[in-house]
Amino acid sequence: MSEKRASSTKENVRAFWDLDPCGTRGIAQEDRHAFFGELERERYELEPYIKAFARFEDAKDKRVLEVGVGAGTDFINWVRNGARAVGIDLTEAGTRLSRERIALEGLRAEVLRGDAENLPFAGDQFDLVYSYGVLHHSPDTARAVGEVLRVLRPGGIARVMVYHHPSLVGFMLWAVHCAAHLQPWKSPRWAVYHYLESPGTKAYTVDEARELFAGFGTVRIRTQLSHGDLLQMRPGPRYGRGLYPLLWRLYPRAVLKRVGNRLGTGLFVEAVK
Repeated sequence: MSEKRASSTKENVRAFWDLDPCGTRGIAQEDRHAFFGELERERYELEPYIKAFARFEDAKDKRVLEVGVGAGTDFINWVRNGARAVGIDLTEAGTRLSRERIALEGLRAEVLRGDAENLPFAGDQFDLVYSYGVLHHSPDTARAVGEVLRVLRPGGIARVMVYHHPSLVGFMLWAVHCAAHLQPWKSPRWAVYHYLESPGTKAYTVDEARELFAGFGTVRIRTQLSHGDLLQMRPGPRYGRGLYPLLWRLYPRAVLKRVGNRLGTGLFVEAVK
């Protein structure tokens, strides 16, 4: 990708998430304590596997960096559990919401606006770098992973979720945006790139993820069936009309759960420097 195109893609990603911070759609925002409480309840109810992956409770007194704080739901849990946490986000909305949430709880932590591909930290700084569902949106994901490696101290741990291919989400997007438009030759990856959240979203096979994290010493990877694969989240405006609400209700969630995690959208990476 050319530098000019990458810059344009990154600006489009920033604009998308500034307008619609992750998880906030459809939640009443007038009462700020209630807003953040509902945001957290819904996130961990839909994605209960996040807590087991992050292991917030193990972070006491550790230097933790979260890359891509979004609305701050995971970040506040690092802070509550005694981590010396720093957060960074590409968007003004993400930094603002996270700072507000910290202040509402009477806690203190640093949240910066910045770029995952150019982290504003010296090397060997952090015990843990955490990034959940973020780095696949960056135009140069390999560079972002390299930055995670750079800022980790020797023996430090990266816990990163990126999107997995193949996945049920990818197949659904392909069916809706490719097959239904008589363009079946376009791939599920093409559909993910153009229609899953912000523009330019990428997904990785397990082998590709191993290559992406090849600079680390020990790498463990697993796939996870997500709330997106099971259509358990609140539908966006695009899928709230026509036949989509009916298909949403008829979706065979119980059957697909039996498929297991091998077609899950979540690709969970734990890597030790």
